[in-house]
Amino acid sequence: MEYKKTLTIAGSDPSGGAGIQADIKTMSALGCYAASAITAVVDENTCGVTGVMPVPPAFVKGQIKSVMDDIEPDAIKIGMVYSQELVEVIAETLSAYSVRNIVVDPVMVATSGDALSNGLIAQALMNTLMPLGRIITPNIPEAETLLGEAIGADDMEDAARRLSDKVKTSVLLKAGHIEADTLTDILYNAESGKVVRLSSPKVDTVNTHGTGCTLSSAIASFLAHGESLDEAVGKAKEYISSAIREGANYKIGHGHGPVHHFHNLWK
Repeated sequence: MEYKKTLTIAGSDPSGGAGIQADIKTMSALGCYAASAITAVVDENTCGVTGVMPVPPAFVKGQIKSVMDDIEPDAIKIGMVYSQELVEVIAETLSAYSVRNIVVDPVMVATSGDALSNGLIAQALMNTLMPLGRIITPNIPEAETLLGEAIGADDMEDAARRLSDKVKTSVLLKAGHIEADTLTDILYNAESGKVVRLSSPKVDTVNTHGTGCTLSSAIASFLAHGESLDEAVGKAKEYISSAIREGANYKIGHGHGPVHHFHNLWK
């Protein structure tokens, strides 16, 4: 018997709602064996980020190689990568392996608004790491940084297409920053050339810490299980929507609490 295996390459969140911790919870809840390579140790909680200590690039490379050579993951999720040097090392290391299912979540800012990367990372991501991915999952502020322009609700489909052309991979543009009762994420599937609109009602809750990490990890998990890209994104959207809804009324910390990663198991 074999597990479906996933690898998360991301930063560590000691409060447990985002980063490596959220990734491992999500992947485990969705039936995968989760391995990890830590890019940075982040001093944060539900209220904000106090500090970031990047892991030396050579050591990140070693972690990735140790997992890739032994565990051989079926899918990889890449989250917080603090520096241009780390981006380039991760891209170089992964280029030596044939893994199609790579999900790149360009994490630049925490839910609290605190920066999680330095200013040089956007171009490095687009030039080296994103082209290795099967899909990238930016929110609107991240996509605005990558494209260098403002994006409104009516511009999302065009922005997703143009971003896909730039980075040569599929794009899931997330609508969480839009003020509306219904949020519609846009998937531009570069493999089929088609657009898929994924809608869900906006939940009135402060518990949104780690939603991006959770969604990208869910996509990686469903890809590891052999789902098509459209199916993986659709099922991941259902999972995160339910995780937000089921976790809306819990109280964890004094700021933005986490989603309910194990809602599907607790029921």
